Amino acid sequence: MHLLISMKLFRFTFLIGCLGINLFVAAQAKIITQLIPYEHDGVKLEGVLAYDDSLVGNAKLPGVLILPEWWGINDYVKERAHKVAALGYIAFVADMYGAGVSTTNAKEAGALSGPFYGKPLMAERAEAGLSQLTKSEYVDTSRIAAIGYCFGGTAAQVLSYSGAALVGIVSFHGGLAPVPADAVTKNKAKILICHGAIDPFVKKADIDSFQKSMNDGKFDYQFISYSGAVHAFSNPGATELARVNGLSGNIAYNEPADRHSWEHMKLFLNEVFAKSSR
Repeated sequence: MHLLISMKLFRFTFLIGCLGINLFVAAQAKIITQLIPYEHDGVKLEGVLAYDDSLVGNAKLPGVLILPEWWGINDYVKERAHKVAALGYIAFVADMYGAGVSTTNAKEAGALSGPFYGKPLMAERAEAGLSQLTKSEYVDTSRIAAIGYCFGGTAAQVLSYSGAALVGIVSFHGGLAPVPADAVTKNKAKILICHGAIDPFVKKADIDSFQKSMNDGKFDYQFISYSGAVHAFSNPGATELARVNGLSGNIAYNEPADRHSWEHMKLFLNEVFAKSSR
């Protein structure tokens, strides 16, 4: 009986000790964010670097370039950078418009993003952000991916097609960029498209054309549709933005789609970073 009680006490003490260690480690982890000034084509830019300071300093970590929605750098995309850093990656939010430039007005967002669509500027400005990420002393430059939201999702695609040194890209509710013929030889990345199944801004013809290009070019891609989700489904502020901009029914937050797409992204990044480290 005495031995049994002693063993139980030992197990209890051991478990409490393990819990204490885990709590200590969690308490030590801290996500650091830094504003990083840089420039592209005469435009002064300011990105956001985020990382877990408990993980840096030993081995270099995979990097994730984050390309924001057409609103510009705001609290939402900064929160996404924080979440990416908490996964153990070095995150960098690229500035596409200019230091301090963001909006909540859809007409202004359209005017800001308009000059990028169908132009080399979209890939070039995204590449400028990628260049800043690779300059971080904490980043394993052989393991870099890009993720993007809406406008940023399209930017992630064109950056990949341009031949950027990426092992993977994830587009969340992004428009589907036409796939140029030379992307077949230039593209180095695996592709994950997270799409709202009833997104009114992406037509069936766009999807058919995209998938045909992917299949004909033998790209390594996944295309996942989330039922009931419209545009901007991952942004908790999307429903309110829709209301104030007269876009109700076109953009809205969808919690299951947000949650599931995030999990799909995590699996995807685990795979592409593991393979590129071999």
